[in-house]
Amino acid sequence: MKDKGIALVISGPSGAGKGTLVKMLTQEFPNITFSVSYTTRRPRRGEKQGIDYFFVDKERFKELVERDFFAEWAQVHGNFYGTPKIEIEQRLDKGLDVIFDIDVQGARKLKQNLKDGVFVFIMPPGIEELRDRLEKRGTDSKEVVEKRLKNAKKEIDAAREFDFIVVNDILSEAYERLRCIYIAQKSRVYPDR
Repeated sequence: MKDKGIALVISGPSGAGKGTLVKMLTQEFPNITFSVSYTTRRPRRGEKQGIDYFFVDKERFKELVERDFFAEWAQVHGNFYGTPKIEIEQRLDKGLDVIFDIDVQGARKLKQNLKDGVFVFIMPPGIEELRDRLEKRGTDSKEVVEKRLKNAKKEIDAAREFDFIVVNDILSEAYERLRCIYIAQKSRVYPDR
């Protein structure tokens, strides 16, 4: 019998480097599949439909909520985000590992729904560094950056709810810590599997 896959939930504030770390891990480990979320926000430059997100309008998103389509969903920074339930369960049952790049609200909901999820909080080195990263990203207005920073302070307070914390100060070191967490979880004994 094939082992069930693991769900690796990566969370943290906007600008902490979640997406970069997730990309690095999925490039090194082909058994990790990315959970593609649904969102009502507009695509950023370079993002592709069905690869980065499924971009839908608010009406379609609400229809999916009513059909109980999502394992979790939340409104973040004025947009809706949701994780498709059946697709995740099917991948895990096939022995594939699924990685999530998700906000703190979504991680909390997934924690209720994923029996064997592994929850990792990506911590920025500080608020000023986070501000600098968000501004350099150049995808948000000053008002949105300020909103993200305000939310980041609340999200950082939630870090203790996670299984692991990885401070993303030096990218290569943060990646090595995340990589070690993943490898350790792949070696872990799950008695009821």
